[in-house]
Order: sequence, then structure tokens, then C-alpha cells
Amino acid sequence: MTAAERLLVTGGASGIGRAIAEEGLARGWDVVVVDRESSPVGTGVLADLADTDSTAAALDEVLAGGPVTRLVNNVGAVFPGPLQEQSLSDVDAAHGLNLRCAVQCTQALLPGMTEAGFGRIVNMASRAALGKSLRTAYAASKAGLLGLTRGWALELGPLGITVNAIGPGPVATELFTKANDPERVQQIVDAVPVRRMGTPEDISYSAGHFLDKRAGFVNGQVLYVCGGLTTGDAPI
Repeated sequence: MTAAERLLVTGGASGIGRAIAEEGLARGWDVVVVDRESSPVGTGVLADLADTDSTAAALDEVLAGGPVTRLVNNVGAVFPGPLQEQSLSDVDAAHGLNLRCAVQCTQALLPGMTEAGFGRIVNMASRAALGKSLRTAYAASKAGLLGLTRGWALELGPLGITVNAIGPGPVATELFTKANDPERVQQIVDAVPVRRMGTPEDISYSAGHFLDKRAGFVNGQVLYVCGGLTTGDAPI
């Protein structure tokens, strides 16, 4: 198994992350999942990614098996609520899990990618980065991922490493269900041009494209996988 065939997915034990892990296996890659829960897909490494020390230990364990040149920074949490009720601890927690973890994981894998002259990084952002009510902490941290994506694409492109982001719209996952009541879910579905919720597989298919060796000329891009919901909101 060569370095270019190893894929690390953070938060890949369920939901979108699990679908991406399954996509990686289907493409013949050696998939490693870091999550606080046991992963039913690939090789699982348990860690609390909200904690820097736990994250560092997990990354050491992963890299003990050799370099990893494909990374999906997928782990995240929503922390829903109006601005008046958004605690500073929630803001810090969102920054730590949704943003800091991506920086920490990418820094750890970067030497192996640099040596290989090849790398594929996908940051899992969100349509909420464009603006969404009741999402102060979440939207800010996901917008931060877009900034990282663009900056890293410029820095790392000359090294053979591409960095892209996916901004999922409403996707039927446990995380989404916990953050939205049934009435709100129906309102969202009614607003989606294709008139349905997305599935984790909708997102994993797009991630697979960005991760593919043949996608080397796609760099610094954000793909909104949202059934057309973002049309009219995002710049051309």
C-alpha cells in the first residue's frame, strides 16, 4: 500500500464522514477514521478531537502506519441557538472542533504529503458559511474553513497538494436532525429546488472527486452540494 493510497477521515464513524470512508474503500484506498466512536468502516482510531492532546496522540498512532496523503477534515458540531443565547464556551468549542482540528490534522500530515509530492485535502465546510440564522458559532467556524482552503491552496499547490472544500446543504444525518425541529426541516425541504434532503452519499461522491489523483487541476474551490438551494446566494 503506497502513501498515496491512505485516506484519513476525521469524524468518520457516522453520517457524512462514514459515507466518505466507504467511498474511499470503494476506490481501493486504505481508510483510517479518527472519531470518539468506533468506526464500522476502515481502521478506527479513537480520540476526542475537541482535545488537542487526544488529537495529537491519535495522529501519532495513524502516522505510525506510514504517511497519509489524503485527508478529509470532516469532524464538526453545530451548537445551534440565537445570538443572545450563544455562550462563549460554545464559540470556543466550535472553533476548536470545526477549525483548530483541521489545522492540527493538516499540519501533522503535511510532511508526508510534501515528501510524496502529492496530496489531496478536503475541508468539510457548510452552506451556513454564507449566512444562516441560529448558527453564530457554527457558521463562523465553517466560514473559517473556507479561508483556510483558499490560503492553503495557494501555499501548497506548488508542492503537488490540492485543497478544496465542500459546503453541504441540508443533509439527512443525525447531526442535522438534532439541530432542526420537524417543522423547520419541512420548510427547508420546500426551499430546495430538487425538493428533497441530501444524503451522505451525495456528499461523499463529491469528496471522492476532489480526492482523486486525476483532480490535480482543481484547487482552492468550494463546491456547494445543496440541491440548488445556494443558487442566488453564492457569487458566481
